[in-house]
Amino acid sequence: MQIDQLYKIFLVHSSVQTDTRKIKAGDLFFALKGPNFNGNLFAQKAFDTGAAFVIADEATGVDDARIITVDDVLTTMQLLAKHHRQQFKIPFIAITGSNGKTTTKELLHEVLNTTYKTYTTEGNLNNHIGIPLTILKIKADAEIALIEMGANHLKEIESYCNFTLPTHGLITNCGKAHLEGFGGIEGVRKGKGELFDYLRANNGAAFIMADYDYLKEMSKGIATIKTYGTVNADITGDIKNSKDFLEVAITKGAAIDTIKTQLVGEYNLPNILAAVALGKYFNVADEKIKSSLENYTPTNSRSQLIEKDTNKIILDAYNANPTSMKAAIENFAKMEGNEKILLLGGMMELGNESIKEHQSIIYVIDNYKWKAVVLVGGDYHKINHPYINFENSLQAKEWYSQQNIQHAQILIKGSRSMQMEKVLE
Repeated sequence: MQIDQLYKIFLVHSSVQTDTRKIKAGDLFFALKGPNFNGNLFAQKAFDTGAAFVIADEATGVDDARIITVDDVLTTMQLLAKHHRQQFKIPFIAITGSNGKTTTKELLHEVLNTTYKTYTTEGNLNNHIGIPLTILKIKADAEIALIEMGANHLKEIESYCNFTLPTHGLITNCGKAHLEGFGGIEGVRKGKGELFDYLRANNGAAFIMADYDYLKEMSKGIATIKTYGTVNADITGDIKNSKDFLEVAITKGAAIDTIKTQLVGEYNLPNILAAVALGKYFNVADEKIKSSLENYTPTNSRSQLIEKDTNKIILDAYNANPTSMKAAIENFAKMEGNEKILLLGGMMELGNESIKEHQSIIYVIDNYKWKAVVLVGGDYHKINHPYINFENSLQAKEWYSQQNIQHAQILIKGSRSMQMEKVLE
């Protein structure tokens, strides 16, 4: 079946599912397969739960005229997403980077949605499956779309651009993340820079943090460039207070004095400035920019401040890499309090650099005085250090529950697979 024919079916049955447990009456079920699952085997279950059609690429064992057979289900879903994308003449803003992309996306949504009907990547659905699903959820009333793109190897962002067709783009930063797949920091910049390559070739617009010289270099040749930063940028701002929640003073480019956020950590300054920059670019009123950023409350284990019993807990456990881990520890060390405890999970996908990068975090920890330091999983156990060491977050949780900790300040951070939030459960 041709994509334009499938698209006619999609217009009637515009809810797409890849999980039979989520199917509602009238949905399209795309029978994806992977190393540990094969959606083709669930065709009958999809029909039983209400699917209107099943898109399959292998024998399903079901004799039903509503099965649409294609060469490859994933490719078909991506091509359908591209066809749907091509129906819109609105800004499609792509966001990628090593750190802060999800928080930046959420902040941008808060700002832009005050003025435009804005469709946004849900949660962390930022991969080869999540991005086309995000695009296919965009309705005819859309005025702006925000698409988050994650990547752990070269050519991945390029492939996403081929069906997202972004008109605007933002790279938050290029840090030490997914070094195993990218092959080092230069590989990270090349991989993330595939977004700028697309914008450069397609007369797009880029937003860059002017404090990062490498982003200025990476963005050369793009038709439209807007900057934000602490100095020498279209939008400038600085930290006014970071005692508990971050307060940002806007010093140029917007009639906003101070933004009192509900985010923890000085490392969120670029994320706030990016949201202001895009808000101004898209003519969102200053008071709406300010109020939307002040009202945003993180609920996704990113930069959350939790007051539990007598303790103040920073839960920043959605993900971690050497760059974000170092920033989080140093920011935590600056904060008020003399009873500080670190609960840090291992950092994944670092390849041959893993032991070296975990050792570098030990060196950062060594620079400060702590009430206690608990290191969990990763390659911490391969390094000589004086700190408490556990294999997993459940062991750390048991330790935590036995300590009767009171009036302390606690930082909890680690890679997603470490599930460090379980310490608090």
